[in-house]
Amino acid sequence: MKNTFTPIALAVASAFVSLSAQADIFISEYVEGSSNNKAIELYNPTDSEIDLSQYQLAFYFNGSSSAGLTLPLTGTLAPQGVYVAAHSLAAAEILATASLTNGSGWFNGDDAIVLSKQGEVIDSMGQVGMDPGSSWGAGTSTTQNNTLRRINGTPARTDITSPYDPSAYFSGAGNDNFSDLGQYLGTNPPVEPEPEPEPDFSLTCADTATAIHSIQGNGAVSPMAGEQVVVEAVVSADFQNSNELSGFFLSSLQSDNDPSTSEGIFVYHRNNNVNVGERVRLIATVAEYYGATQLKDVTALVDCGTAAVSATPLTLPVADVNDLEAYEGMLVTLAQPLYVVDNYNLARYGEVGLASERLYQGTQVALPGAAANAVEADNLLKQLLLDDGSTRQNPAHIAYPAPGLDAYNTLRLGDTVSDLTGVLGYGFDRYRLHPSTAPQFVAANPRTDAPQLLAEGDIKVASFNVLNYFNGDGQQGGFPTARGADSLEEFIRQEQKLVSAITAMNADIIGLMEIENDGFGDFSALSSLVNALNAASSEGEYAFVDFGVDQVGSDAITTALIYRKDKVEENGLAAINNQGAFAYGNRAAIAQTFKDIATDEVLTVAVAHLKSKGGCGNAQGLDADQNDGQACFNATRVAGANEFASWLANHPTGVEDEDIILVGDINAYAMEEPMQAFADAGFANVLPTLDGDNLSYSYNFQGRMGSLDHALASPSLMAKVVAATDWHINADEPRVLDYNLEFKTQEQQASWYADHAYRASDHDPVIVAIKAEPKPSEELSGEFTAISGSFQPKNFTIELPSDFDYLDIELVGGWGDADLYVSRQRRGTVKHADCASRNSGSEELCQFTNPNAGKWKVRVQGSQPYGEVTLRYRATKY
Repeated sequence: MKNTFTPIALAVASAFVSLSAQADIFISEYVEGSSNNKAIELYNPTDSEIDLSQYQLAFYFNGSSSAGLTLPLTGTLAPQGVYVAAHSLAAAEILATASLTNGSGWFNGDDAIVLSKQGEVIDSMGQVGMDPGSSWGAGTSTTQNNTLRRINGTPARTDITSPYDPSAYFSGAGNDNFSDLGQYLGTNPPVEPEPEPEPDFSLTCADTATAIHSIQGNGAVSPMAGEQVVVEAVVSADFQNSNELSGFFLSSLQSDNDPSTSEGIFVYHRNNNVNVGERVRLIATVAEYYGATQLKDVTALVDCGTAAVSATPLTLPVADVNDLEAYEGMLVTLAQPLYVVDNYNLARYGEVGLASERLYQGTQVALPGAAANAVEADNLLKQLLLDDGSTRQNPAHIAYPAPGLDAYNTLRLGDTVSDLTGVLGYGFDRYRLHPSTAPQFVAANPRTDAPQLLAEGDIKVASFNVLNYFNGDGQQGGFPTARGADSLEEFIRQEQKLVSAITAMNADIIGLMEIENDGFGDFSALSSLVNALNAASSEGEYAFVDFGVDQVGSDAITTALIYRKDKVEENGLAAINNQGAFAYGNRAAIAQTFKDIATDEVLTVAVAHLKSKGGCGNAQGLDADQNDGQACFNATRVAGANEFASWLANHPTGVEDEDIILVGDINAYAMEEPMQAFADAGFANVLPTLDGDNLSYSYNFQGRMGSLDHALASPSLMAKVVAATDWHINADEPRVLDYNLEFKTQEQQASWYADHAYRASDHDPVIVAIKAEPKPSEELSGEFTAISGSFQPKNFTIELPSDFDYLDIELVGGWGDADLYVSRQRRGTVKHADCASRNSGSEELCQFTNPNAGKWKVRVQGSQPYGEVTLRYRATKY
């Protein structure tokens, strides 16, 4: 359970719980009026005098995560006394009540306020790190130009980063209303709760007992915590075994018809065996355990017969993140189809994340900031955790999916389940449904044997993060290494999976990430992988690009390029950039140009691996998490993207061809700033461009899909892309199906592993199909060099045979300003030419389709002097 209340729950709470029961002072009134009319009233609900020297008020301006003004408090605060801090230039009516004044910049309606004691948050208003615009709330409860007075019965708010609704804690009194400032709740003293009747500890069935809804209350914490109670109810679910929850759930025999209070509760007790449908009466103590209300220390339990147990319908999404609190401990049923959105802890804890639809990272589908945060806020309303009624780690049998998980009977993200029935518990910050009937999953997202491309193209380029492929010393020893496999046995299992995945991709050029950075020698990791591919492949011989260095960059892992020698050949200088933005954080940039053997198509392939989103404790300045959905080190990734684009624009391989594709793990989702930097440089994100949306994904983190792995194409290459896909062999699969041996029995090591592609890594490969320009069956070409001149024309003749499809004539190089005139059979002039190219400078081009045979007359003439110009011609037939 969380320290937040829904407005409905608060309204009911005010009737039963007085703020006088609070253990510390709290914010009782807030004044944000015209000009400098600013004040905060604090109230001491206790029966003791409080030393205020341990307390301070802090104001967080405009969404900042750091306090802009801190006011240490002084003096003492009497029992049931109030303390007012005010702006020193506020109205006289405010200053007359003030115990502390200060003339520094004070809060506005969009600023957060935190009351703390020796560094611990005691109470707060607003959401630290979030700028709501002009105010939180709306109407009579807005924090702008309004006086807010505490609703009697509302708890202190200690979670300063959760979404904030002032109407859950305060009622509005209007602008510049100071009528009861300095008087807690004006003339209305705190309402003391009705005294609780002495509990009846009779074990006689059907005698008076404490209702479950009274124990649960309508807040986050039971109003009866620590009290001994008598409860009579029906057992709704039984998890008493030691390998389960060591207890059972009870359901009320009679409801209070209040939708804000729960009619179920967990009893932590194994000594008396109970059964579902049994009516029991027991004496126990109310307690809170990891945020869940429960009964423990059962001193007596009697059987009172049987009773009907019915499940309460529940539907996702809920309207508010706290709505599930009203179902805590109850038997519920969800008839709707739910999607598997998280299977990360399936084998470790028996947990499966479910949601009413598949969930995306906010910045995958929305711009960073308010839009992305709104997507995540909606995600929270759609999700629920399916648990297994157990506290065990790494159990021998995983029940989901039936009859049990193995390497071939998998539970993939996107699979569905309907008609779930179970009890709703809470623990470790999540609502958990423990099923009372076995869930029946539907394999709605089946595996495929190979990537599904809409068109094959002529050249396939892929990106694949191989998740720390380290080969020890390269001679079956040297394990464990810094990363990856801990033993030779694990390495063999890892390599088999990677080989299966890469060969099934059937790509011609593959950019790799997270391969050991140990050079290009015979015992290097790259050599091991290529040798394993060649041993398994019948399609052709794999090779790698040798960058001629001992290491590519300074990190333990690096990027690499492998390719099929029977399909493409290297056609340039293998290039590395480990300077500037690539010197630290972002891995070194690499690129090589290739030529397709069948078509002579030339393209440059670059591989990127930008700084990850992890390790935020070390992030500083703009690299710190800005709470906009992009996580930390975003500035480093943006710098890497900009520098990568500039580097590629200068053709680092020495081949000046405009067809460029960049693949790799950018560590940025589709709408984040690094991706925008690539777009600004002219690179198209291939999958969204083809699909028309950002719903592709290559990674799953905390139940949210998104693309960290991308293929980015220059405009000329994008025009040749015919298909692309993410092959979901990793992101959708449970992590326990990987190559690792730890925390698995020998039986599990065998049954959960297969040498197929599934869970070869944690990122999905991206595959792009490119249609090459056809290779001409015949070609006629030539050139005239070192042409210089000015106004006087230089004339040339080209003899063209018949049946050619295209003729290109161009001027390149040199200096000055030269123009090009081309005509068939006669000399072209300024006024009479089949083609006249008169660009500024010496770069000119004339192109002809289906040119006639015969003599083609070419004239080079300048309006200004020019020199060292080359005239080239090329005729092609297909």
